[in-house]
Amino acid sequence: MKNNRNFLGIVSAVFLFSLFAFIPLEEKKIVVIDAAHGGNDAGADFGGGLQEKLIVERIAKLIQSQNKDSNLEIVLLRDGDHFMELSERVSIINKLNPGLVISLHANASKDIAKNGTEAYIATNGKFYNQSKENAENLLQKVAVENLSKGNVSEANFFILKKSNCPAVTLEVGYLSNEKDRKYITSEKGQTEIAEKILEAIK
Repeated sequence: MKNNRNFLGIVSAVFLFSLFAFIPLEEKKIVVIDAAHGGNDAGADFGGGLQEKLIVERIAKLIQSQNKDSNLEIVLLRDGDHFMELSERVSIINKLNPGLVISLHANASKDIAKNGTEAYIATNGKFYNQSKENAENLLQKVAVENLSKGNVSEANFFILKKSNCPAVTLEVGYLSNEKDRKYITSEKGQTEIAEKILEAIK
């Protein structure tokens, strides 16, 4: 009887091992957040410390710190206020081979009435459909109450066309527009934008 119990135990263990051996572990999704500009390249600059490079860096760090999903890894391409060549950024992206790269920007225009969130993807290309789907999802999530929803447009931006993965440039709002500026430079606005981006990429 004891031998039978031992035999049944071994059979059960083997069965369970074989069962779980064929269940694939969920692969961790890597998303690269590229905080645009940096160092001596401030990007859009409204003065008084309201610089594009600092705004998008803060949002990028919030995206990473807010992420609690063990199956999602957020990699910051620029972690600090320093200049990076576009070719350097793309080289790192392609070595990481992520599921998505989001290049974060803040917009500016001579027309102070221009406002809202906009997205860009590369023209055609291998990842066109995936990039467009991600871009539309990002706009849908980020532009809710405080930011108007712009369009997904095509652009010949270096990071978009050279990254070997789905890639989106996300303009979170216009520094030149008073309403957008107040929101995207505020702690509340940056926290909410980071939360919405995380929702969109999960």
